[in-house]
Amino acid sequence: MNQASQTKAGILFAVAAYTMWGIAPIYFKALTYVPAAEILMHRVIWSVVVLVILIVGLKHLGKVRAALKSRRVIGTLLLAGFLLAGNWLLFIWSVNNNYLLEASLGYFINPLINVFLGRIFLGEQLRPIQKLAVGIAMVGVGLLVVSYGQPPWIALTLACSFSVYGLLRKQVAVDSMPGLFVETSMMLPVALVYYAFFATQTADLTANSAQLNTLLLFAGIVTTAPLLCFTAAARRIQYSTLGMIQYIGPSIMFVLAIVIYKESLSQARLTTFVMVWTALAIFTYDSVRHFHKNRPRKSTTRPV
Repeated sequence: MNQASQTKAGILFAVAAYTMWGIAPIYFKALTYVPAAEILMHRVIWSVVVLVILIVGLKHLGKVRAALKSRRVIGTLLLAGFLLAGNWLLFIWSVNNNYLLEASLGYFINPLINVFLGRIFLGEQLRPIQKLAVGIAMVGVGLLVVSYGQPPWIALTLACSFSVYGLLRKQVAVDSMPGLFVETSMMLPVALVYYAFFATQTADLTANSAQLNTLLLFAGIVTTAPLLCFTAAARRIQYSTLGMIQYIGPSIMFVLAIVIYKESLSQARLTTFVMVWTALAIFTYDSVRHFHKNRPRKSTTRPV
């Protein structure tokens, strides 16, 4: 696959991932009465089940074995898994305790951290129009941060943990599905210990309603589908581009928080929302223009 096709596929994977993450709060709101740590436990256990089925069915066992032969890969995926679990736990708790707007702020800030990490660790450069877009987004997010009057710890923790997770996954030479299986499997022993000693009555699937069991089992798909798309995107496109596409997710969360869950909307929040979408539109325009400009021509004599 050539670079143009890789980029196009990466953008599609990124849009799919962030759209799914954007609507994920609907799922977690349906499990409000289940402790956040217990929802995390189900996410880990059923994600491993789903990934085993996919890896066996798609014959990726060889890639899993190859990943396990490298100490560097195992260490990187262990750290990535730890960051991912912490991010999951805080996000679930935030949604189910009516902090969805602050969680969305975290994912608004996240792309700015992605741009910073991409510049420092990956040597990525921004074109002038992209710098303008990032500047507009920074001003908008800055206004929202200032309006809090204190550091928004939920938002900052979510932003930093997921930015570093994405950077680690971009740098490790493992395909998205085998890598996700390895890192999730390393969380499994902790999840099973929690299940055995700390879980509440809702962890007993034999005593639950069919509706609750369906929701809990669905955690595997809710978890793996967007993560597979995300890791596939992270390996195909620039980290800064991935960061800007991420605005799709928190924007959906923002709308859900205001329209569906009736969280309060201040003027500063509204201003940030408008500025972030403006930045996204500018960045997307520049990325699409650059993609078409550098796309290989089918014929040297055909006008473009």
